[in-house]
Amino acid sequence: QVQLVESGGGSVQDGGSLRLSCTNSGSTKSTCVGWFRQAPGKEREGVARINTNNGFTYYLDSVKGRFTVSRDNTKNTVYLQMNGLQPEDTAMYYCAARSGTFCTTFAGYYFTSWGQGTQVTVSS
Repeated sequence: QVQLVESGGGSVQDGGSLRLSCTNSGSTKSTCVGWFRQAPGKEREGVARINTNNGFTYYLDSVKGRFTVSRDNTKNTVYLQMNGLQPEDTAMYYCAARSGTFCTTFAGYYFTSWGQGTQVTVSS
């Protein structure tokens, strides 16, 4: 069983930074962890994902060079470091995870466990 708890959201000004954390408190290791966001009136989009076995990462084009996803397997935690935040990054951010071998998609159906979400607000 994978149980995800997120933390680290908040309000910052344009150009600021935040670090989100996603901790798996369940008994099953999550191989693939993704970060998603959803702004009011917009569809959910995948922002970044990481294969916790080999460290391979993938990013949404609009966050490349600004966001970094990393993991600390000793803490069962995945981080999303967000630098150079822009007002268009404002959204509810969710982490999601699944066990297994692959970590090659942002499709929502692929992820079996979701966190409760944490709000990120960037003001201009």
